Amino acid sequence: MPTDIPELLTVDAFVRHWATDRPQRSAMVGERRIDFAELEASTARVASALQAAGLRKGDRIAWLGKNAVLYFTLLFGAARIGVVMAPVGWRLAAPERQYIVHDTESKLLFAGDGFADDARAMAAQLPLVQRIFSADEAWAWIDGAARSDFTPAGPDDAILQLYTSGTTGHPKGVELSNRNLFGLRRAAQQAGLPWAAWDDDEVVMVAMPCAHIGGTGLGFMALAGGVSGCVMAEFTPDGVFDVIQHEGVTRFFAVPAALQMLVNHPRCGQTDFSRLKYIVYGAAPIPLELLRQCVKAFGCQFLQAYGMTETTGTVVTLPPEDHDPNGSPRMRAAGKAVPGVEIKIVGPDGQTVPTGEVGEIVTRSSNNMLGYWKRPDATKATKTADNWVHTGDAGYMDADGYVYIHDRVKDMIISGGENVYPAEVENAIYGHPDVADVAVIGVPDETWGEAVKAVVVPRPGRTVTPDSVIAWARDRIAGFKVPKSVDVIAELPRNPTGKILRRALRAPYWEGRDRQVN
Repeated sequence: MPTDIPELLTVDAFVRHWATDRPQRSAMVGERRIDFAELEASTARVASALQAAGLRKGDRIAWLGKNAVLYFTLLFGAARIGVVMAPVGWRLAAPERQYIVHDTESKLLFAGDGFADDARAMAAQLPLVQRIFSADEAWAWIDGAARSDFTPAGPDDAILQLYTSGTTGHPKGVELSNRNLFGLRRAAQQAGLPWAAWDDDEVVMVAMPCAHIGGTGLGFMALAGGVSGCVMAEFTPDGVFDVIQHEGVTRFFAVPAALQMLVNHPRCGQTDFSRLKYIVYGAAPIPLELLRQCVKAFGCQFLQAYGMTETTGTVVTLPPEDHDPNGSPRMRAAGKAVPGVEIKIVGPDGQTVPTGEVGEIVTRSSNNMLGYWKRPDATKATKTADNWVHTGDAGYMDADGYVYIHDRVKDMIISGGENVYPAEVENAIYGHPDVADVAVIGVPDETWGEAVKAVVVPRPGRTVTPDSVIAWARDRIAGFKVPKSVDVIAELPRNPTGKILRRALRAPYWEGRDRQVN
């Protein structure tokens, strides 16, 4: 088991430590295979090249592309000197990508394989970007850089900026520091939690998108544990089976919809899962029947993770011992606070509500974000002066400290692990020539957990066809945000102040279920 070094709280410290401790051990596997000595050298060259290009602590760089060893090399190299990496979701539509890159004020834009043309097409609208790199150009830039001296970033310096959509429809950049990403590791180890202990020969598969904390976060976990990170460009069942078989993967994170794809795939029964220890899942509870299938197929232990970008991912876990294939009440829970995290349930007045009573879930820990990039008002609305973050989720806590999610205070839809905010979809649909009014809701979906549904009101004298609304939206927003179905009604239900009563729209679809999330 790797030696626990409690004082390590920065990317720079971890990279230096493992390069000394295990120089020839595999650090990352993907389009390149890099050991820890090479990781230290290549990230030092990134830091040096960034400095030579005039970047300093607090500056931003952006990545447009799928997961790659190149991405993590740039991320870790930039982090060593406090230059902040902002990955952009490759599945986003061009206007969404452009908005995010411009908002970051990035000076350099790096494009992954297949995305150089997309990146260069945005160049005219990105006056702050000084240079755009293709993947080949980026590797040549790194490999050809001369190492120079640099001052390492500190624990509380920002190193990662992930974008999360908001109820206004404009994504917000969540600033995360070294401490946010590494601060809880020591507490989990001291608590003796089996899943917090790492063996030397472990391999973590990074399959979720790097623009999400569930993707990039696993890269940081691998670095912290001194183990190999197996970087997949994107999640595909065949790709997962290949790397599990050939790289000996011991852990990975996936959403339940992805697990369902795996267990239903013909290769599932032909793949050797003997090294697999833990599957971590999140974004939705795992249906009991799917858990039964997964336990039978994979033969490993399961953890449910609950958190958000603003909490640097997981703050609540449902541990393996609470996953009962025969079913148990606790399988409805999100889990308990991980060591080092405080959770409480509060009412509208901000006061803690009695045990078992529904309120908003709020959390405090070293995981909580620094804030939203250049959005002080939004930061103040989410994060209190004493570092409590409001999740926007409604839930309750039982006497044993288990948190149960009841509903969403915010109206976010989680479809296949992707966050979809109704305001974004509604904004895209509003310009449709036949649509007078629109509301977007999440409805149950057996594959994706929730599916996006638009409920529209026609303009007087016009007829709305669902296909035309879907096609209109597809031209303007990312595919995963496009409504899967459209209902046409005469009038949207609203309260006296004019607010759409989404609960009333959702109710028929969620009838017979004990919660309004899936």
